[in-house]
Parts: sequence; structure tokens; C-alpha cells
Amino acid sequence: MKRVRCPKCDNYITFDEKQYPEGQSLVFECEICHKQFGIRIGVSKLKATHKEEQWDENENNDACGSIIVVENVFHYKQVIPLHPGDNVIGRYVKGSKINTPIETVDPSIDTTHCIINVRKNKAGTWVYTLRDAPSNTGTFYMNEILRDVDRVRIENGAIITIGATTLILRTADETSADGKQ
Repeated sequence: MKRVRCPKCDNYITFDEKQYPEGQSLVFECEICHKQFGIRIGVSKLKATHKEEQWDENENNDACGSIIVVENVFHYKQVIPLHPGDNVIGRYVKGSKINTPIETVDPSIDTTHCIINVRKNKAGTWVYTLRDAPSNTGTFYMNEILRDVDRVRIENGAIITIGATTLILRTADETSADGKQ
């Protein structure tokens, strides 16, 4: 099965590419915005969609760590790198200004749901601080809801729940170069 994204609203449309010969053109109509667009079956020169990429939760290309989005009915597994400063986490919506988007259809995730601040302390190790954005449905850390004023220091393996989505923190300090913890 292949997925194509509507160029207008970013909705995914899934179809069985094995039913069509390579080189054939297909026309789709988005069920959300009714935009019509075409594709050609074959090898794309573009980067694979996130669904087709192979995610390695122990891979740590970014020196600041990552969050792992656990797969559920709303979305597929994603590994999202973190960067120094505020990582604004939320649902991906075309045109939104968040810097750590999750591709999901979970309506209980706000477009700006929570923030993980990443910085180095005086000893030179990474420090991770979680806070609610604030969001409509709240941010949970280890099953405890955060109030708008709460700032929680989080460690490797921290479980964060936003909406119906679970995130797991993988810190840079806990993962060695060979990917083992």
C-alpha cells in the first residue's frame, strides 16, 4: 500500500500501487478538501514518506536526543530529533509554526501542545524540561497531569502523554555511539 499527500490540506490517501503498471498516471480527489491532483506510478526522486522510512529509536544523529512517538490508531511510529532550546510539540498542520511536529490525525492533540526545553548545564550534560503549552487536553508526565505553571525535569525513558499519543524521551547522554544504552 502507498500513501500520497494532498497538496492542499496534507491529508493522506492510501491506495494499492500493485494494481497499476509503472509509469501510469492516477488522479485522486481528496475526501477532505475535494482538491484533485495527479501522480505517476514509479520511482520517486523525492524522500520517502515518513510511513515508509525505517525508524531506529536508538539512532541518535542529533546530539540533543529525540522523542519516540508510539504507534496507535491515529498515527504511525515516528522518531523526532530534539534541538537545543524550546522544542514546541504538537499536531502537524500545514502552515503551523511549531518546530517539532507529529504527523497525526489525533484530534485531542493541539497544534502547540507541550514544550521540551533542551539545554546544557554547567557540567556540560543535557537537561530536559517539560511543560504544557498550555493545551486543551493537558500534558501528562508519568500519568500525572501538568498544570500550566509546572516545569518538570525529565530523564531518559520518560513517558509523556498528549491526547491519545504516547511519547518516550531518548536523551543524548544515555545513548552511546553504537546505539546501545
